[in-house]
Amino acid sequence: MKPKKNPNAEIGRNSSLYFMIGLTSVLFLTWQSLEVKIYEKESKVSDVVEVMDDLKEDVPVTEMLRTTPPPPPPSAPDVIEIVEDVEEVEETVIESTESSQETYIEDAIVSVEDVEVEEVEEEVIVPFAIIEYVPVFPGCEVYETQAERKACFNEKVQEHVMKNFKYPPSALEMQITGRVYVQFVIDSQGHVTNIQKRGPDRLLEDEAARIIAALPNVKPGQQRGKAVSVKYSIPISFVMN
Repeated sequence: MKPKKNPNAEIGRNSSLYFMIGLTSVLFLTWQSLEVKIYEKESKVSDVVEVMDDLKEDVPVTEMLRTTPPPPPPSAPDVIEIVEDVEEVEETVIESTESSQETYIEDAIVSVEDVEVEEVEEEVIVPFAIIEYVPVFPGCEVYETQAERKACFNEKVQEHVMKNFKYPPSALEMQITGRVYVQFVIDSQGHVTNIQKRGPDRLLEDEAARIIAALPNVKPGQQRGKAVSVKYSIPISFVMN
């Protein structure tokens, strides 16, 4: 039995080929439409300036101010009188005090015997650690050796600091603590001088200087049989319990 349709005339035989051709055509047209460049047309703008023919302005009215003329200058006197000076003024002549080349200066002869020469003794300051004879604190005279007197001096100074110590109220309120290093000199008369202090706050430094300034007079130290100044250092700690 023969088929009724011609196989060459079947429509669906090349459907895939037609689909690919159509898809390609659509993509090509889409790509071409995206690549097309459109330029805006230049718009011409005309500026219109309105000019008015008749310009009417209100001109202010000015008025001329008339000022009075200045008075005429005074007329010169007819006769000029000449007045003679009644008192004669004597000119003061100021003589120069500078010496000229013709002035002779006599040589002054000064004898050596007339000149007094005063000897200025230099103050010698010896550290406490190397002084030959240490200063003697009141109460330390009972000791004979220098080592014992030196230990007694250190102990008496510490007792003095603890006895006269007062924590500054302002520093106590602000909770200021620290250590103040004090250095002073016991001069050849046994007095405390040249107090230097260094600490964390001025309040603590002033209190440490007050304590050291209250030290009693001591017997001065000696070096080579002569009273000399002695330098001494001590730290004072300010601690709140």
